Amino acid sequence: MRESGKPVRTDLVAFFGALSLFFATLEYLFPKPIPFFRLGLSNLPLLVSLGFFSFREQLLLLLLKVVGTGIVNGTLASHVFLFSSGASLASFIVMYGLFRLIPARYLSLTGISLAGALASNAVQILLAITLVYGPASGVVAPWYFGLGTFTGLAMGWGATQFQKHSKWLERLRRGS
Repeated sequence: MRESGKPVRTDLVAFFGALSLFFATLEYLFPKPIPFFRLGLSNLPLLVSLGFFSFREQLLLLLLKVVGTGIVNGTLASHVFLFSSGASLASFIVMYGLFRLIPARYLSLTGISLAGALASNAVQILLAITLVYGPASGVVAPWYFGLGTFTGLAMGWGATQFQKHSKWLERLRRGS
């Protein structure tokens, strides 16, 4: 924090990273309908901060999310971490790219979230087929994409509602 009481940008990135870890921890309260599937709650801070943080700050937030979640969940030295890292990176690239390339009047945050969720699922299936489980993993692909569509839409809607109604986020954007 600065003396003025305004948070420093790196403090905000760290705070959003902590939120990602909190949401990742909450996800473990929900049963997984299929192996390795997660709701994507930890992506909410990434979605909400699109357009607020610079590219470098977004990358730092992604790194905090991926490594922190791997440490907290005990998956840092497993193939689960590889799946999470690859899927998170693909999702980030798609979401950030769409946010920067397509004006908001043509593509909502919900659409960006959906695209990110589908990219994440595609990378997880690809990694499962090529590196760990072989072609049999393709059996879960329809479930992944079906559930990913639902959760991507839900996370996008939640992020949109937060952006619309959060006085805290509005104050951060104004710099006060």
